Amino acid sequence: MNVTDEELRSVLTGARTIAVVGLSDKPDRDSNEVARYLQAQGYRVIPVNPMVTEVLGEKSYPSLAAIPVEIPIDIVDIFRRSDQVPPVVDEAIARKAPVIWMQLGVEHRAAAAKARGAGAIVYENLCIMVQHRRLHLPPNGPAA
Repeated sequence: MNVTDEELRSVLTGARTIAVVGLSDKPDRDSNEVARYLQAQGYRVIPVNPMVTEVLGEKSYPSLAAIPVEIPIDIVDIFRRSDQVPPVVDEAIARKAPVIWMQLGVEHRAAAAKARGAGAIVYENLCIMVQHRRLHLPPNGPAA
């Protein structure tokens, strides 16, 4: 996967709302740390986890499909095992999410190909927080 810094910079500066699938309410979990970082950078984080009702001050939804359509999703950030990715990607495609981001250790070639075929930008096995920090991006500011 050849990802350019220019592309990453464009995706990350253009995004406002990130749905984090598998966001844990436990502060020691990677998903929680990454979501806290994203919030601190000015992104709105929408938790997607059927086991919790709220994470980081935001209502949690049991699935991407359950998020009200009035809430635009710019990036779907996936913190699930690779074998659990296909239904998440299907929901992201149905939501017309422009970017699907699979965190470190999360990859699914067939689901990624399907998402790309539907017009989404897809990253696999890449940490959004690490990339944001590496590019020295400024905070995004309040959601528009």
